Amino acid sequence: GMWCFCWMDLMLLEVFIFLSYCLFSASRDRKDIVFLLDGSDGTRNGFPAMRDFVERVVEKINVGENKDHVSVVQYSREPEVHFYLNTYTTREDVVDSVRGLRHRGGRPLNTGAALQYVRDNVFTNSSGSRRLQGVPQILILLTGGRSFDNVDSPASALKQQGIYVIGIGTRTSDARELQKISYEPSYALSVSEFTDLPSVQEQLSSVMSKVIVRATPMTPTVTETKCDLLCSVSSGLSFFFLNSCACEERVQFQDPAGRDVVFLLDGSDATRSGFPAMRDFVQKQVDTLSVDDGKDRVSVVQYSSDPAVQFYLNTYTTKREVLDSVRGLRHKGGRPLNTGAALRYLRDNVFTASAGSRRPSGVPQVLILITGGRSFDSIDEPASALKQLGVLTIAIGTRGSDPRELQTITGEPSHAVSVSEFTDLPNLVDCLFFFLNSCACEERVQFQDLNIW
Repeated sequence: GMWCFCWMDLMLLEVFIFLSYCLFSASRDRKDIVFLLDGSDGTRNGFPAMRDFVERVVEKINVGENKDHVSVVQYSREPEVHFYLNTYTTREDVVDSVRGLRHRGGRPLNTGAALQYVRDNVFTNSSGSRRLQGVPQILILLTGGRSFDNVDSPASALKQQGIYVIGIGTRTSDARELQKISYEPSYALSVSEFTDLPSVQEQLSSVMSKVIVRATPMTPTVTETKCDLLCSVSSGLSFFFLNSCACEERVQFQDPAGRDVVFLLDGSDATRSGFPAMRDFVQKQVDTLSVDDGKDRVSVVQYSSDPAVQFYLNTYTTKREVLDSVRGLRHKGGRPLNTGAALRYLRDNVFTASAGSRRPSGVPQVLILITGGRSFDSIDEPASALKQLGVLTIAIGTRGSDPRELQTITGEPSHAVSVSEFTDLPNLVDCLFFFLNSCACEERVQFQDLNIW
């Protein structure tokens, strides 16, 4: 199947929309969802609202033996498991247990220890995690304060394990800490108080009810959707959940600083006929970026047996220059296809400060790989090195590619996309636009016109 992951600056309502789609749709998909709740002295008043939120989410997902599994852990000084992923197999049992949750109290708040505990004892085979079967692992952290212990190493360990962490905090939480813990900084959400959670959930429901679903002919035919999508293409049906931002009224969304986007194109002998379509796709994608105001930077690298940089992240400062250079791309040719060497080259020579990467300043680093074949050399170590650098990789392959190899390169199955031919690439432009484009809503303006193309 083909799926595309669509990403934006997910704050407040948008994180709930993300949560809603990720957790409440694609019923064929199985998910392991763990709630980690701050039960310290500081959350006594907000705890009923927290419990209510968990119950509402559970009511909307598809709990069952071969469907969604849920676990709840409460923590303060140390963590306490209320139930594991394999404790219950029905929604009723999960909801009953959630309703019976009592605030545990205690201090200090050791979020680091709780994250480590969840990784070592809850997201495990023996506790019911189906991570090894490729089932998405999702951790939803609700916390009302700053951690007393260090969260860096446990948060990093969860990311390395491919666990999607969504951090929800209140005014008294540390926003930077939440961003560190979350799978991406944009997965960190703040509400004023826990008592705001139910009202946001209601707003979410009203937004979701406005989603329009219309049958549209899509090529290629797609047979599978994944829970991690905001924009999905499935069996000729297209669901575009957010064509413009769906912002809560009177909420100001911060526009992020931008992103560094590197395109890595397979220019080997096998892609000669598909190369014009590849070039056209890059052009359309660049059109959606904010290059002229200095927000987004773009680099293009082509490779076969070895890589050749077309231009670096700091070569051009205007969209026009970037587009002119992309239009002038010539197919390089050559073989074999050494994707591993190309990934290593990017790490050492393109995602670097001297080549214009703003990684040290915290600007998101995005790699879009487009390839038509299986790599001749090993991709394991270079792919792992890029992940350690914090580069988010999207891999797009054709029938001639190896889907497992693409998934290894991205580190997330949901970031690997398959098309039949390069000429099908235009179908992905809108999806990647969502992935790369973030929302910035003006104060007091409400966008809820959820159309589809």
